[in-house]
Amino acid sequence: MWGLLSRANKRAPRTPDGLRIYVIGDVHGRADLLAQLLACIDADIASHSAPRVVEVFLGDYIDRGPHSREVLDILVSRREHRKMVCLKGNHETCIPDFLRNPAMLTQWRNLGGLETLLSYGVKPPINPDEREERELAADFSRALPDSHRRFLSGLTGSFECGDYFFAHAGIRPGVPLSEQQDKDLLWIREDFLHHEKSFGKIVIHGHTPVEEPDIRPNRINIDTGAYATGKLTCLVLQGEDMMFI
Repeated sequence: MWGLLSRANKRAPRTPDGLRIYVIGDVHGRADLLAQLLACIDADIASHSAPRVVEVFLGDYIDRGPHSREVLDILVSRREHRKMVCLKGNHETCIPDFLRNPAMLTQWRNLGGLETLLSYGVKPPINPDEREERELAADFSRALPDSHRRFLSGLTGSFECGDYFFAHAGIRPGVPLSEQQDKDLLWIREDFLHHEKSFGKIVIHGHTPVEEPDIRPNRINIDTGAYATGKLTCLVLQGEDMMFI
């Protein structure tokens, strides 16, 4: 499985010794799938002796699926007793943007934001005017728990570990990993997806749905379109080994 990767990097990529990494793809409001996957991860952890474990979530926790609030509840609770790295997805920018500027409701609606509002018990009018948009933002602000605000404000753009670089959407080719900008980490597609040369590290990402995990010489995409397909993917890395849950 690592054949192409090892040829591109002269050796198989690996994690630091004694570290097992679980990488979870785009959840998009599917709390049911997330709960099932986390139960599988817990069982896998119990059956493997790794001195250290970290769970990396690639972002896009909200929108499209029906239970965005429940997804954030699960993540907020889990990180109280797990080592977790929660990356920011492009959809996570929508909540603070809407609260600052209610007029962006139409844009958020096109990204699946109505499902998020409904999960918090806030029902948008069909064709709201400016006053109704402001009232909707105020209602949503009151419904949004402080724990969810803290979670969203604490999300990071990227994470590096061993021979891997984790980002929601990908990176800008030709730019050092340490100098990547949020607009690319959260939104990039074609320029990143079509780049065939090494990025310096293997980039693990989501953002662009694929039917099955897409393993390339320079990147791995694990967004399997959970909200539409019912398939939420976890990539497990330890040493030079890789498997999927």
